[in-house]
Amino acid sequence: MRPTARPRLRLTRRGRVVFGALLAAPIAVALTLSAFSGSPAQAGSTVSTASFEYISVASGESLWDLAAWIAPEADPRDVVAGIVELNQLATTEVHPGQRLAIPAEYSAR
Repeated sequence: MRPTARPRLRLTRRGRVVFGALLAAPIAVALTLSAFSGSPAQAGSTVSTASFEYISVASGESLWDLAAWIAPEADPRDVVAGIVELNQLATTEVHPGQRLAIPAEYSAR
């Protein structure tokens, strides 16, 4: 006796769409739930109390002059780098009347 071959299951186009939707639905639900189930972002409870001493640039002054005046005992390169970083300056060029924040380690003269 010969075993009878089982007929092969053939899905129509509509059947493939329904089958794909049935597989995709739980995945979409799981992704949606995981996206919205996280805890909400919270602002930190610490408040910055940083305060800076400011100086105004006089006519003819450069950052090097200011660095030597602010911290004569420190390496002027470090002081200039600190001023540039703190004030987010693109260059070391300053203009008369420009207000500059002084790094905290140099402000207590």
